[in-house]
Amino acid sequence: MRVDLLINNGQVFNTFSQEFEKKAIAIKDGKILMVGPNLDFSADKIIDAKNEYIIPGLVDSHMHIESSMTDPANFGNEAVKFGTTTVIADAHEISNVAGIAGLKEFMAQKSVIDVFYALPSSVPSTKPEMETTGGIIGLEEVKELLKNPKIVCLGEAMNFKGIVSQPDSLIRQIIDLCKKMRPTMPLEGHCPQYSGLDLAKFAGSGITSDHTFQTPESIIERINDGMFIQFQNKSLSKENMQTIVKNNLYEYAGFVTDDVMADDLVNGHLNLIVKRAISLGMPVRKAIYMATYTPARRMSLNDRGAIAPGRVADLIFLNDLDNFEIDRVFKNGQSVSDLPTLKPNFSKALQHSVIAKRLGKEDLLLKSSQQSVTANVIVLNEKGTFTTSKKFELPVVDGVIDWQTSGLALLMVQERYGKNGNISFALVKSAIDKKGAIGATWAHDHHNLMVLGTDIDSILKVQHQILDEQGGYFVVNNGVIVADAPLKIGGIISEKPIEQLALELKQVRLEMQNLGYRNFNEIMSFSTISLLVSPELKISDKGMFDVKTQEHIPLFD
Repeated sequence: MRVDLLINNGQVFNTFSQEFEKKAIAIKDGKILMVGPNLDFSADKIIDAKNEYIIPGLVDSHMHIESSMTDPANFGNEAVKFGTTTVIADAHEISNVAGIAGLKEFMAQKSVIDVFYALPSSVPSTKPEMETTGGIIGLEEVKELLKNPKIVCLGEAMNFKGIVSQPDSLIRQIIDLCKKMRPTMPLEGHCPQYSGLDLAKFAGSGITSDHTFQTPESIIERINDGMFIQFQNKSLSKENMQTIVKNNLYEYAGFVTDDVMADDLVNGHLNLIVKRAISLGMPVRKAIYMATYTPARRMSLNDRGAIAPGRVADLIFLNDLDNFEIDRVFKNGQSVSDLPTLKPNFSKALQHSVIAKRLGKEDLLLKSSQQSVTANVIVLNEKGTFTTSKKFELPVVDGVIDWQTSGLALLMVQERYGKNGNISFALVKSAIDKKGAIGATWAHDHHNLMVLGTDIDSILKVQHQILDEQGGYFVVNNGVIVADAPLKIGGIISEKPIEQLALELKQVRLEMQNLGYRNFNEIMSFSTISLLVSPELKISDKGMFDVKTQEHIPLFD
């Protein structure tokens, strides 16, 4: 029998024993035909692995392609270099921007890797009364999407209150519909900091995973409640890895990326998570298992995650096992170096999606007839994306509230889908301390137009640039645009190659730092001030909200 590719003399990872064995791999039609110590096949191509370690391609079971501000084509071109050969993408960002039509267009894009999708459960992330989005995924859209074989799970359910205490909420209806139409499909969750009865109610709805920040205690509690833990970078710690090792919990956890900025993606993808887990005490073979087999099994992708007959021939050659150093990658039995470089192809409608009024100075003045006001202020955290709230007493000068002298920044969110023209304001502490502004249409999850600044002229300059560029991420310092990263596809995606986008975002990050913005991920920190499911006080075009209670919080008491 003749095969397409025969790989000899490899140290092949046996997923089921979690050991390496010296064997050969026969590949035909993009799949593994046989694995054995001595395979007698004629082949179109023969490779001598020279005793290198060979493992399955990495499977990322929870991620957002739009979080890299890119599309499936450009994302795949880059991620495959680092061994990621399969992803389950929750494309709720493009869905919030353009509804089911935008999602379908996104899913139709080609990629050199295998991209499966989660059904967006949170479009909007809360409810229309709290935020305006470009699209809504309701029950009729869910019914249609559940018929699509590319949909393999329910995307992260985030509306905690709707899940645990509102039986008639849209998210509960979506969950019930998924159980009815696709009873074996996994339901993914997002439940930060919840425990006890709150967590039990959340898991009791049928949601069986969590990818948010973990501690040893939360890991044990969630797994005992029947949940699968998806470790992203912020949850990697010696204590957490030791919790898995000590309690032999490898079957109930996997590694994911969730969000990777384009300027980080050029340096690596899921492989960096695996490397870090190993450095924190996770045994190498177990780390490989948790980045290949457990995520594939979680998503019922039974044709991958292992090197065995019938599996997709996605392979990674490692020249240094302990340091997880990748030598080369094969996708469907083909060397990555031989794969074509794909490009995106989006409609003109998605390239002209920012429809909003061009603002003037009068639009940004906060006025009051009182002598002073008490403001409810959003306080940023230098670590992570959570915020807190604090009250500030502010003077009123000639009928205009003087927020600048208190060291605050003004945050403006403007509805940008041409639906209602809403504009809301917040005051922010621990943001920037120099004359300038930061703005973006990449504002999770409603992706309205959001600008933060210390002076009105800078805020206006950013707002005008966003309209002119039809979306993007911009920074103004002392009246000059110093960082410009256009995102013309839906206001959240660049059509440029990752390397070029990475340079633009690196400049955005640098200039945010120059304005005094402090966070280990400045871009994500700013863009989640608008995320109404991430504690504590966040904002949309309809105002500020307490995340847990979903209560509207006025700017001034």
